[in-house]
Amino acid sequence: MTDEMCSVSKRKNIKVTIFGRRTNSPLVVYHRFSFELIDRKGRALNLGQVVVLKSEIIPFVYQLQKSGIKVSLHNHWLNTNPRLTHIHFQSVDNPIIFALKIRKAMRLIK
Repeated sequence: MTDEMCSVSKRKNIKVTIFGRRTNSPLVVYHRFSFELIDRKGRALNLGQVVVLKSEIIPFVYQLQKSGIKVSLHNHWLNTNPRLTHIHFQSVDNPIIFALKIRKAMRLIK
């Protein structure tokens, strides 16, 4: 097995400050997804990280869990304005199916 994988990033269109300073850092405002090599059954390890506002947490997490995706969430940074939560999620699935599940959940956030 090789170390090949596919990774995708998308910036969340939001103005964020940390300690009162504006940031556009990919560590703060980017959504990220990765898809590992597909096995003989057509499945791969699929990972994602999405930045959400407080009001977006419940609908987004609910949709992921309803799709059978495992979810964890936490705050990466202190003193952000607005307050952000990073949601991490994972599954072993066909990458196309995983992407379709994520697309459905992504429609629930701005």
